[in-house]
Parts: sequence; C-alpha cells; structure tokens
Amino acid sequence: MIDKDAIATRAAKILLDTKSVLFNTEEPFTLTSGKKSPVYIDCRRLISFPAERTQLMDDAAAMLKEATKDKPLDLLAGGETAGIPYAAFISERMDIPMLYVRKKPKGFGRLAQIEGCMDENGKNVALIEDLQTDGGSKKLFVDVLREAGANVEHAFVVFHYGIFKASDDNMKDLGITLHSLTDWWAVLKTAEDMSYFDESVLGEVKQFLQDPTGWQAQYSEAV
Repeated sequence: MIDKDAIATRAAKILLDTKSVLFNTEEPFTLTSGKKSPVYIDCRRLISFPAERTQLMDDAAAMLKEATKDKPLDLLAGGETAGIPYAAFISERMDIPMLYVRKKPKGFGRLAQIEGCMDENGKNVALIEDLQTDGGSKKLFVDVLREAGANVEHAFVVFHYGIFKASDDNMKDLGITLHSLTDWWAVLKTAEDMSYFDESVLGEVKQFLQDPTGWQAQYSEAV
C-alpha cells in the first residue's frame, strides 16, 4: 500500500524547491478572480524539471493504480491545456492509452472536442489535470467524456488546494473521487519543518489557508 503522507511531503518539497509554489505576504499575488493571495501555485512550471517530474509522475501512477485496482482504467484524459502533459506522463507509466479534452470543440475538421481514440462506450476513464481549487472547472470535461460514452469515476491532480469546501461538494455532485499528490497544508507543514520561510510569513499564510475569504477582506481593508 502506498504511503500518501510520504507522497504529499515529497511532492510539497519538490514544489517548494522548484519554486512552483511561492509565498509572499508583503506583495500578495493577484489571482485570476482579481482577489489577492499570499500563496501561488504554478504546476505548469514542473514540466521543466525532468528529475523532479519523474518522481511526481511515478507517485501519481502508483496512486492511480492502487485506487483503481478493482476496476482498472482503460484510458486517461488530459484536460486542456495543463492536464495534457501530465496525462501523457502518467499514461506512459501505466501503459494505457490517453485522450485529451478540449474546453470547446475545434472549429474545423472533425469538430472534435475529444482528441484520441475511444471507440467503445463504457470505457473507464480518469480525468487528469494539474490542480484543483474548488473543482468547478472539472464538470465541463467530465460531462464531455460521459456524453461520449465514458465511465468517469476518478480525477487526478498534482495539487489540490484543500481549503475550499466547494471542492468536496463539487466532486460529490459529479460522482468523482479526487486523487492528488499534495495540498497547501502539506506545503505549509513542509515549509515549517524545513524552515523555507520565516515565522511571520508562515503565520500569515496559515491565517489565509484557515480563512481565505476573511484574509482577503482584511487585506482589502488594509490597502
């Protein structure tokens, strides 16, 4: 049986060492939503670190194999765009075919939204993406795969925020079991244990992770 805690710690250290996760409490990052955050994750950066990437993808394959041993996967589907390389890396290790799913059909040729070959209904397919915040974006990809006849019960991400209740609710509503290598709590613990940042920074980050909405409101008032 795999050791998920060891995997989470190992992945957290890799993310910190490759600067794929960053802490900055003095000049917080601006998220896509326009809101501020003292933490930032960039899983796309990981593809440029082959040794570290190899470790992460070995762990990912082992995790998925164990989770689906009673109902093995037939295909992996990467979500456009960040999920595509991870689906390729993991499918190579698991020796199973891969697909990728577009956010919308391409406007020419076959007008395909799913690229690759899934020529039978009922295939067991896992969705692969780089990260998950609240899980809302997963529905589009899962719906497309299911409409094409796939049986989708599992999703995998390198990084799960792990701080939003909506994430669990959305996965439950979709009937999906989410698997991830690590989350913000493991990153914070690793950063504390290995003294990556000083205590004031870690304390501020902890406040954000415990109450993101409250932290953002307090930051907005302060500026």
